[in-house]
Amino acid sequence: MNKPLIGITTFNGRNDYGRPMSGVQHTYIRAVTLGGGLPIMIPAILPEEDLNDLYSRLDGVLFSGGGDVSLKYFSGVDHPAISDVDERRDVTELSLLKQSVNDGKPFLAICRGVQVMNVALGGTLHTHIPDQVNTTIQHDNDEFTQIIHPVNIEEDSRSAEIFGETLLQVNSLHHQGLKDIASGLKVVGHAPDGVIEAVELPGHPYAVGVQWHPEWLTDQPVMLRLFQSFVDATKK
Repeated sequence: MNKPLIGITTFNGRNDYGRPMSGVQHTYIRAVTLGGGLPIMIPAILPEEDLNDLYSRLDGVLFSGGGDVSLKYFSGVDHPAISDVDERRDVTELSLLKQSVNDGKPFLAICRGVQVMNVALGGTLHTHIPDQVNTTIQHDNDEFTQIIHPVNIEEDSRSAEIFGETLLQVNSLHHQGLKDIASGLKVVGHAPDGVIEAVELPGHPYAVGVQWHPEWLTDQPVMLRLFQSFVDATKK
């Protein structure tokens, strides 16, 4: 049996010579591979027709982390900390997210990805948590593998079934976060300060979003289960 083909969204940047490039961190590729899938990069520069063609061949989509979503797509407070806004990536990912919802194609959304998930469906974001949320947790920590805070998962959620636990220990590498939740999304995970850490789309074959970076924590069996469950869902 062929391994499921999992598309991973990418960022636009420039290499050391100043030339345009598309990229994704290896941790996402490894996590999909460990989960049993065959990863493929989704360039955020494709014409709509080609993007739709590529999407039609994918068994699932992983929306990866990265820069901030443009205020053009949601009602949010402008802030000087907003950075790495990428219009072509926004257009690509918002389109793919909506298609994945409408088609019932399994998808997993991580960090920026869960923010795209909320915005695509009509929600909003805190544009800089340190100034907009009363918290003592440093959510924008720059240590990828360091455990920063716990996440409480709702017992009756799909995520609790996936992880097999309702108290997770996670890293934290984001300065933005979910604010007003899109209609239809279900919040299933919170940090101790109330920051939303996990959402699901009930009734969808597999639509899970997390605010932390599990791809850096796959040495934890509980985090590896997330990628395994995602890839398993694409086989059905």
